[in-house]
Amino acid sequence: METAPLFNSERCFVRPFHADDLDDFMSYRNNSEWMKYQYFKGRTKKEYEEALLADSSMESGAQFAIIRKADQQLIGDVYLKKEADTFWIGYTVSPAFKRQGYATEIVRALIDWIRQQGDYSIRAGAAPENIASIRLLEKLGFSKVEANEVEVVYCQDSKAFGS
Repeated sequence: METAPLFNSERCFVRPFHADDLDDFMSYRNNSEWMKYQYFKGRTKKEYEEALLADSSMESGAQFAIIRKADQQLIGDVYLKKEADTFWIGYTVSPAFKRQGYATEIVRALIDWIRQQGDYSIRAGAAPENIASIRLLEKLGFSKVEANEVEVVYCQDSKAFGS
């Protein structure tokens, strides 16, 4: 059941989910403390199966597995949704792999992949309290474009790429 990677980074690749990813996915997605700023969490295996293993399109939003090349381990996931001239992105790294540069590496590779698709704005939302995610977005050249009490939205236009 090999599927071609959507894109690669130095240490990882991103591909559609496989059934054997679900247990590792659930171990961090159902960790309420780790996932306190995320939306897609706290579900049953069947619910995750239906969401992750079904055919999905980027136009309706799709979740992809981040796999470490060295040992084929699931270390997180990315979310992509294409709306007209914008890609919305989301990213999560398992707490077992935090603070090792994986999030920066993957989001940078994700930006590269989106740039290869055409001239798109890239947007990402973060909870105002999610300082680590906000710092990551700012480090990668995103600027705050709107905010409310639930979410801060950051944007990177193609002109800003290369930051």
